[in-house]
Amino acid sequence: MKVLVLGATGGSGRAAVEALLAQGHEVSALVRRADADLPQGARIIQGDALRAEDVGAAVAGQDAVIVTLGIRENTLRVRLLGPAHTPLDVRSRGTRHVIAAMRAHGVKRLVVQTSYGVGATRDRLSVLDKLFFALLIAPQIADTEQQERAVRESGLDWLLIQPVHLTDGPEADLPLASATGEVGALKVSRKSVGRFLASAATDGRYVHQSLALSSAATHSAVVPA
Repeated sequence: MKVLVLGATGGSGRAAVEALLAQGHEVSALVRRADADLPQGARIIQGDALRAEDVGAAVAGQDAVIVTLGIRENTLRVRLLGPAHTPLDVRSRGTRHVIAAMRAHGVKRLVVQTSYGVGATRDRLSVLDKLFFALLIAPQIADTEQQERAVRESGLDWLLIQPVHLTDGPEADLPLASATGEVGALKVSRKSVGRFLASAATDGRYVHQSLALSSAATHSAVVPA
């Protein structure tokens, strides 16, 4: 398959690119810098997810799109001073451009990474996580809520992926995937999430679902009915 990844320089996005390439797929990455450090074999498309024309050109000819957009700057600094390089609405605005381009070019399969604790899992957060959301990342969470709403209303073959706290730990087997919001351990590696994103984009098993991703001591995968 031909798969486009937005957010490919982040942890989960890069891991998705690596997994897709390992599976033999043709992978393109829309990135702002032509010299972005990406796995060998990925096709780099220089452009900005916040420019509709850049996204449209990148989406044309693809079979599926993975979106892992976000702000990688220090959380406290962003809350106090605002982001230095990436607008606060990067998730929702970039995803809306993707949806419009996919409709225009007849691409149906969309997989979007958001966050555990928004949308369907909003009421499942612990007290500490609710405080963290409210005090430090409220603007990003509000934008992610808008992003999920746009995906659900897109009319595409969409899938929302909601990982719990992301780590840079080693890759395990596919993470636990729950359509009901239940989770195992409250941490999951970016590499495992990336591998799941790659599989979800190419096998088409999940459509119009929101899946919470977490890990467990056994690292066994749970597939929702």
